[in-house]
Amino acid sequence: MACLWRTAAASFSFCVLVLLVCCAGSCEGVLNMADGAATTMRAVVQTETGGPQTMSVGSVSRPKPGQGEVLIKVMATAVNRADTLQRQGWYPPPAGSSEIIGLEASGVVEIVGEGCSSKFKVGDPVIALLAGGGYAEYCTVPEGQLMPLPSGFSFVEGAAIPEGWLTAYQLLHFVGSVKKGDYVLIHAGASGVGLAAVQLTVAAGAIPVVTVGSPEKLASAVALGAVGGANRHEGPWIDTALKFTDGKGFNLVLDCVAGSYWEQNAQAVALDGTWVLYALMGGADIDGPLFRTLLKKRVTLVGTTLRTRSLDYKRRLISQFTQTSLPKFSSGQFKVSIAKVFPLDQVADSHTFLEENKNTGKIILQVHDGAQDKPQPQQQQQQQQRVDL
Repeated sequence: MACLWRTAAASFSFCVLVLLVCCAGSCEGVLNMADGAATTMRAVVQTETGGPQTMSVGSVSRPKPGQGEVLIKVMATAVNRADTLQRQGWYPPPAGSSEIIGLEASGVVEIVGEGCSSKFKVGDPVIALLAGGGYAEYCTVPEGQLMPLPSGFSFVEGAAIPEGWLTAYQLLHFVGSVKKGDYVLIHAGASGVGLAAVQLTVAAGAIPVVTVGSPEKLASAVALGAVGGANRHEGPWIDTALKFTDGKGFNLVLDCVAGSYWEQNAQAVALDGTWVLYALMGGADIDGPLFRTLLKKRVTLVGTTLRTRSLDYKRRLISQFTQTSLPKFSSGQFKVSIAKVFPLDQVADSHTFLEENKNTGKIILQVHDGAQDKPQPQQQQQQQQRVDL
């Protein structure tokens, strides 16, 4: 009996061995397929610079988090003016950053890299400021540039926060040193940055006035706290804007237009005022006595960007914003404005929509299914407790 048992066992072992040998090629194929799925992703690619039609969705290598970095599964990202400039070859990413377009993202922590703290864990819903890489299924980001997704927000809503709100916060607090009672002139007041700046100005106890491109956009800015503004399509805006200051002028001018507005800005800025230049939508060249006005009024003219700032600067900016402003989204004091949501495959249409100035607020790209979902409150509460430590 024992002999029969040993014979049967030996036959079974031989069959298993034959099965493994015969299937070795197939098993290797399965492993290779799994490896491939783990190392590639869908992302917006360009074969050349130019118009929106130069962008399409293709397959690229999935990034790996480095020291102090986190890998995010991107649920949604947003379209910014800087994205259109990069697409045209005028605004390359900083050295060492992803070549993929996209300056912000919302999503879920996929991998926490070496050297990170315990603030964020795998599965946490987050929003992030990026130097590039947002138009993709996955992106890496330094841990210090992560923020918790506000409680009660979907990923689509969260994607409307990082770049626009942090830019506005930087302009007002880090660069413009806004004070209670200041009159603040905000150009492109119905853009993502503009509507954020309106609300942040009100929160600082200052008085926002906007320039916009339509009555509907003006109404949107007023609804969020602007005391009024001027429609640039109705002619020079200077007289209308100055009426809101009783002719005193603006203590702080947030200027994304530059060239075509320089004369009116020079009239609008108050004695000892600050003029913050952060984009050149109206051109970079001027012809006239700008310096005479700056000298006569003792104006401080400051140029600033955010994308090329140091990691330490961004970390400090995000830390302060997270403490002072991020909770106001969950409480309802701050509101995000979303103009339209496009699927990632329609990225070209999203850029055309922006360049035609059709948007009031942010344009969102949905990257993964479920971007409209809202994470469970209990999970976010646990995450917030870690961040607050």
